[in-house]
Amino acid sequence: MVIRDLQWDVKNPAGFAELNIPSDNSLLQGFILTANGAQMHPTLLMLHGYPGNERNLDLAQAVRAHGWNVIYFDYRGSWGSQGKFSFKNCVEDVVNVVAFCKKNAAKFKIDTASIALFGHSMGGFVCLKALAYLPGVKKGFALSSWDIYADVKRLAGPNQLKDLEKRGGYFVLNATPAEIFTPVIEDGNYFNLHNSVNVLAKKQIIMLDEHTHNMTLADDIKTHNTAFFDYEVWATDHPFTNRRVSLIKKVLWFLDR
Repeated sequence: MVIRDLQWDVKNPAGFAELNIPSDNSLLQGFILTANGAQMHPTLLMLHGYPGNERNLDLAQAVRAHGWNVIYFDYRGSWGSQGKFSFKNCVEDVVNVVAFCKKNAAKFKIDTASIALFGHSMGGFVCLKALAYLPGVKKGFALSSWDIYADVKRLAGPNQLKDLEKRGGYFVLNATPAEIFTPVIEDGNYFNLHNSVNVLAKKQIIMLDEHTHNMTLADDIKTHNTAFFDYEVWATDHPFTNRRVSLIKKVLWFLDR
């Protein structure tokens, strides 16, 4: 399933293409792994974390071998993409990438009725939040989601931004820690994921964690969800180092269901 060479379709082989994806007058750097075959393919969007050192590209290759296209991209203001970094812009970037998929569906053989999201860490937050703005996207896999609002609220106090700067200051962005985290404090209605549970009710969602910090959020989403919801905690670390094959199998199962 995972450890095997990809057998190319001779007439329509799998491939790779670099992408420059428009997002609010900026260009996002990214690429697409295209699947075998001339037919339209379901497509998975990979949403990386903060800063995004773990890109989960082993998963991307396995998903492509399974017959899906995979798009990986860097949010505005990160890893060479143009524009200003902010958590809200990350969510908007996902919406704009879906629009790019619709515009370029024929070129990349994208089945726009079958687009799914996979987000890791901050990307897990982005995944859950973006689903609320994408009525045509029905599936989201949130791996070790960073509940940004809960974290910032927990650190509330006069030294809050200093504490957060120590955590993420090594990540060179075109935005200061104050610019990044102050909106979370000022706009709790947006960043509090509990406010999105009604919108997520009809989405198929998996939340997978290495800790129990998201249990209350998971319980709230599950209570309101009428489509499909699964929450598990595995004995592993943040990048799921010792559970890569199990992770790949679970993602493929979710995409197939």
